[in-house]
Amino acid sequence: MSYFDAASAVPLHPVARQALLAALDDGWADPSRLYREGRKARMLLDAAREAAAEAVGCRADELTFTPSGTRAVHTGIAGALAGRRRTGRHLIVSAVEHSSVLHSAEAFEAEGGQVTRVPVLRTGAVEAGAYEAALRPDTALACLQSANHEVGTEQPVAAVAEACRAAGVPLLVDAAQSLGWGRVEGGWSLLTASAHKWGGPSGVGLLVVRKGVRFAVQGASDERESGRAPGFENLPAIVAAAASLRAVRTEAGREAVRLRELTARIRARVPELVPDVEVVGEPERRLPGIVTFSCLYVDGETLLHELDRAGFAVSSGSSCTSSTLTPSHVLKAMGVLSEGNVRVSLPAGAAEEDVERFLDVLPGVVAGVREKLGAPVPAATVQEDVLVVDALGKRCPIPVIELAKVIGTVPVGGRVRVLSDDEAARLDIPAWCEMRDQEYVGEEPAEKGTAYSVRRLT
Repeated sequence: MSYFDAASAVPLHPVARQALLAALDDGWADPSRLYREGRKARMLLDAAREAAAEAVGCRADELTFTPSGTRAVHTGIAGALAGRRRTGRHLIVSAVEHSSVLHSAEAFEAEGGQVTRVPVLRTGAVEAGAYEAALRPDTALACLQSANHEVGTEQPVAAVAEACRAAGVPLLVDAAQSLGWGRVEGGWSLLTASAHKWGGPSGVGLLVVRKGVRFAVQGASDERESGRAPGFENLPAIVAAAASLRAVRTEAGREAVRLRELTARIRARVPELVPDVEVVGEPERRLPGIVTFSCLYVDGETLLHELDRAGFAVSSGSSCTSSTLTPSHVLKAMGVLSEGNVRVSLPAGAAEEDVERFLDVLPGVVAGVREKLGAPVPAATVQEDVLVVDALGKRCPIPVIELAKVIGTVPVGGRVRVLSDDEAARLDIPAWCEMRDQEYVGEEPAEKGTAYSVRRLT
C-alpha cells in the first residue's frame, strides 16, 4: 500500500518510537513530585518542552502540551477571547480554517459573540488586506492557519500578523500542517499544532501563548501545564512528540525539495493524463507534499475505493464521501469543483516509483468510474432555447453529469435548467461552468429543490 494521506496523519517516526519506549521506562512517575523518580520525570518533561519551544521559536514557559491539537485550538481561542472580553466580542477567522477553529467560532456566536469569516481567493489564500479591513475596535482575536490542510496553500501569516499588531489584536495561528517543515514567521501571538501531523504520537498538541497576551483559562483547571491542560501529562507521548519534531526538522530542507518536485509532477501530469480535471490550490506558495485535484463526472467515494483497491491511500474533500453529505467547506469557499476530489499528501520518504505508479493507474481508475456512472458522450444539437433536466433525488456527481450530457443539445445562447435537491450542486454546477467555459446564470427556488440555469457559450 502506498500511503498518500500524510496531511491526515504521518506514520510514527523512528525517533519517536525510540523516545516513546525509553520514556515508558523512565517517565512513568508524577513530574510534580520531589522524589527521585518524580525528578527524573520532571527532567524529561522540561527537556521536551525546551526542544519543542526551540522548534517553534518561543520561550519554554510560553508552551503548553495539550491532549490534542483540537484541544489546543479550543483552549487557545476560548482563553484569548475571555482574556480580552473587555475589548469586545468580535472574532475574525478565514473561511478555510480547520473545523476545530470554525467549531470554536460557532460556539462563540452561540454565546452572543460576533464572527467575521474572511473569504479566500480561488487559490485558497486570503488577502492580508481583507483581514486588515475586518479588524474593528471591538475585535478580541483573529485566527489564521499557516497552511491549508486540504489544498496545501500557504497563508500570508506575517502580513496578517503585522496588520493585527498595528491594531493591537492578537493573532492565533493554527500551524498543524506546517510546523514539521519549519517555524511560522511573523509576529503571531498564539500558536497551535498537533504531533501526529509530523510523525509524533497522536494525543499530543501544542499551545503557545506569547508573554503579554491577555489569556484567561476557561473551565476547571489545576496546577499542571500553567492550568491550560489539566490532568496528568502523557509524558512518554510528549517526549516522543518533541524528539520527532526535532528529528523531522533536520530532514525538512532536503525532503521539501524532493517532495516539491514530486507534487509538481503530479500537478502537471494529471490534467494531461485525465480529461476534465481541475487542479486546485496555489501553484507556488504551498506546502511541499500536498496536491489536490477534482475530476468531473466522478463519484468521490467510489474513486477513493477504487484507488484503495489499486494500492493507494488518498483522501477527499468531495461531498460524495461516506463521512459527509455536504461539500468540503474549503472547496466551497474557494468556489472550485468538489465532485471527484482527490487529495494526495506525500509523507517524507515517499518513493518516486510509487508516484509514477499512481500516475499510471489513475487514468484507468477514473475512466472506469466514469463509465459506471454514464459520463457524457457527444450528442446531436437540437434547436431548443431552454432544456429542463430533472436530477431531483440524485446525488453528486449525477446532476453535473446530466448537465454535461445535454449542454450540446441546445444552441449556442440557449439555456439548460437543472433541477436538483443536492446541496453539492450549488457548488459543482458553477464550478463546472468555470471549467467548461459556459455561463452560470444563477439559481432560483423550484417546486422541489432548486433550479440552476446555465447558458451555452461554446
